Amino acid sequence: MMNTPKSTDIGAFTAPVLVFGGVYGNLEAFEALTAQADTLGIPAERMIHTGDVSAYCADTFECASKLKDLGCHAIRGNVEEQLAEEADNCACGFDEGSECDLLAMRWYALANAQTTPELRRWMAAMPDHLTFTLGSRRFRVVHGSPRLVNEFVFASQPDDEFHALFDLANAECIIAGHSGLPFTRRIGDRVWHNSGALGLPANDATPRVWYSLLSPTDEGIEFSCRPLSYDHTAAAAKMRAAGLPHGYSEGLASGLWPNTDILPQPETDAGGSALQPKSVVWRQFSLAAE
Repeated sequence: MMNTPKSTDIGAFTAPVLVFGGVYGNLEAFEALTAQADTLGIPAERMIHTGDVSAYCADTFECASKLKDLGCHAIRGNVEEQLAEEADNCACGFDEGSECDLLAMRWYALANAQTTPELRRWMAAMPDHLTFTLGSRRFRVVHGSPRLVNEFVFASQPDDEFHALFDLANAECIIAGHSGLPFTRRIGDRVWHNSGALGLPANDATPRVWYSLLSPTDEGIEFSCRPLSYDHTAAAAKMRAAGLPHGYSEGLASGLWPNTDILPQPETDAGGSALQPKSVVWRQFSLAAE
């Protein structure tokens, strides 16, 4: 995981870009997202997935195949990296022996069994990072951080931790995944953005999942974190039928994670409170909440 990341530049955009992360094998949520993209008039070439097409839910083969066929921009998360190598664990960054680590062994085994040689080759060929411009700003898309594919980065972390990561990135904005919680954070005149996860709720006691829309405006670039409703009952039924951990299948309805060991205290304290959709405009000199 310390190898030099493979990066692909996907050019310049002048129209809204849809960002989504962590499909996590949740086919029902993925289908709801692509339907929403159609409603918004967002084509695949303006959609970006921040990695981990497979994880907690039951439909690894279907979701990976759908992402491959969709043809949107996608990077390799730690799960794609491990599946491509036929590794025996997800390398998610959980503490060894923790509840998350033990539960991951069960869902990763199913994901590995569902991943065909063709899908492994596709995952192996994915870039680790993407770069692009939107408006006049330079963006880098990573999974965990520019430093590590499985690094957890949360909104409450100190500024100096963000500064260190930006110094590695050669970008004004970093778009990341992995942590599962949507947020937009200004650090000086640079921005860290996470769209949240598509495959699991945001530990906010609602079954909604999250994606984001990045839109150039006359005032700057608008980051809009948006909730998405989908048939979570059907997704959970598949998980139970596959023998996956009940904590995650129950979490699709409750909106609560079965374990929050990875969360810093501020994010732990905020758990169970419904998140509200939020739009933030990145102006020329400052970031102002709408």
